[in-house]
Amino acid sequence: MQPSSYHLENTWSPEGGKHGRLTLTLFNFSDAPLQNFRLAYTTLTRLVDPQTCDNAVFVRRNANFHEFAPPAGLSIAPGGSWTFTVSALHRIARHCTDGAKSAYVTLEDGAHVTVFTSDLLLADRVSEPPPVLLPEGRLELPYAIQPWPAEIDVKPGEDFPVALYPAEGTDAASVKALAAAQALFRRLFPSNHIPFSLIAAPQGRALRFVERPALAREAYELSFSGDEVVLSFSAEAGRLYGLTTLAQLLDGARREPGKFRFPVSGQIADRPRYGWRGCHLDVSRQFTPKDDVLRLLDILAWLKLNIFHWHLTDDEAWRLEIRAYPQLTTTGVLRGPDEPLLPQLGNAAEPVGGFYSQDDVREIVAHATALGIEVIPEIDIPGHSTATLVALPGLTDGQEAPDSYHSVQGFPNNALNPAIELTYEFLAKVFDEMVELFPSEYIHIGGDEVANGSWLASPLARKLMEREGISGTFALQSYFLKRIKAMLTARGRKLAGWNEVAHGGGVDPEGTLLMAWEKPEVGIELAREGYEVVMTPGQAYYLDMVQADAWQEPGASWAGTVPPAHTYAYEAEGDFPDELKHLMKGVQACIWQENFISRDYFNRLVFPRLPGIAEAAWTPKAQKDWLRFAAIVPLSPKL
Repeated sequence: MQPSSYHLENTWSPEGGKHGRLTLTLFNFSDAPLQNFRLAYTTLTRLVDPQTCDNAVFVRRNANFHEFAPPAGLSIAPGGSWTFTVSALHRIARHCTDGAKSAYVTLEDGAHVTVFTSDLLLADRVSEPPPVLLPEGRLELPYAIQPWPAEIDVKPGEDFPVALYPAEGTDAASVKALAAAQALFRRLFPSNHIPFSLIAAPQGRALRFVERPALAREAYELSFSGDEVVLSFSAEAGRLYGLTTLAQLLDGARREPGKFRFPVSGQIADRPRYGWRGCHLDVSRQFTPKDDVLRLLDILAWLKLNIFHWHLTDDEAWRLEIRAYPQLTTTGVLRGPDEPLLPQLGNAAEPVGGFYSQDDVREIVAHATALGIEVIPEIDIPGHSTATLVALPGLTDGQEAPDSYHSVQGFPNNALNPAIELTYEFLAKVFDEMVELFPSEYIHIGGDEVANGSWLASPLARKLMEREGISGTFALQSYFLKRIKAMLTARGRKLAGWNEVAHGGGVDPEGTLLMAWEKPEVGIELAREGYEVVMTPGQAYYLDMVQADAWQEPGASWAGTVPPAHTYAYEAEGDFPDELKHLMKGVQACIWQENFISRDYFNRLVFPRLPGIAEAAWTPKAQKDWLRFAAIVPLSPKL
């Protein structure tokens, strides 16, 4: 890639306007003057009043996309620069990633050229060193197991076997499971020695498999002696988790001998704390290639997580191939300067797209299933539907003003209209294809962040509200979601959604699972209404949140600062009354990718917090230990 001829520097000052002031400077490092041009950039710190621009002419804004022109006649000579300010922002900036994430200039001839974009600087503030987020750690027991088991009483050996191999007489199913564990380990750690062998290994140790129907489906037991290791299980899941623990033990002893050991005697009796141990991935804001999704599933299996919540659609793009509506993955995925969907966070001059074909989905679902992971697909409705409405404009009320309401992210009129019958015909065909692709018990339908005031300027919606005796946006949303739930029920599936599904009267709690994300207290409120609940509050389990208060620490901050120690220590049951705890089904990490514009950025924010959530999902509260976790987690794989 050639170095950019143009660079954008941006600085935020708390003084000078509502929520501070952005100062932006565009440098011209080309050999020609820059004139009759426009500058576009994307940022979470959005403009709210075009009249507050100084030394620039506001052109347009769409959510996080902003476009400006220089004052008439302004030209930037080679080596020169142009500076302008924006002094009315919708929020203050708190971190270096709150400024421009990407930018491009549109030249006089209409060509678009990507601009190098720096981190947001804080006016009159010197840089401080990055904070230490993970202590050195401390081990009381020298075993590299993560998540930590429910019960462990084993003695460390002075050495370790070169490999574990199937004892004589092992059945074919267990040998196949051992082969699958070999393959998983090699995919995660290509250069590490595989801890299993399918044939007797010199200086190895025999592994004997024992079926014990009395054990729970995901439980397992390990017994160690100098001659063999015995893995007891009742179902495929327990056998898989037992093999994973053995792989972790042997790999840790090899990688850091002395610090980590392999047991020579004793027992491990293990079972999960919660049945729902999830990880969500948003692929709409930034597309995640299929191979990266497959590797993430391998990581989830290594951490004994059993739910992959796949967020496939949002305002920015629709990523799932629906053969009845090919426009969704042509018009509905392509973002660019000359596309119907404008660039958003991280996009510049080059158009970006990406979607998953139905063959891709089948491969991913099959891979997850083999790892004991259930894939829960999400299409986000009725809100967060800009890409859908751009691809299928027939789903809009043509009599409604195009900017009659805006979402919290700034998208205009982004919710499917409940008064348009074609909406339900569209979703029926989408669900028909989804249930063929995803064998999951649940289909997640979003239901979050519909702006108060949505649809109220739509004559069709007003007519429906009058006919049904509905008052307000959220009662209309409830009407919509009740119809959606009936459609899913008819297809043999249950409805999952975010906590706002309960707004305006909600839906029948029977067979409905809601995710409490806005704050922990919401989970208890939902349970009191009879909903089953998964706890995923932004204040602990959103992995796009910053991990420290320092300006240089990257990430979002609407839910506050979420250091790894807090994520690990957070107790999702919290103040759940005993009579409601049966409705708290488990916990889930959420990876929202607005900010995730590089692999390094992903790994920095997701790890070690994802393994921390995995341990909270599996390990009993009394067995959790932050310093032990900190000592072991550096061994975890990353994307």
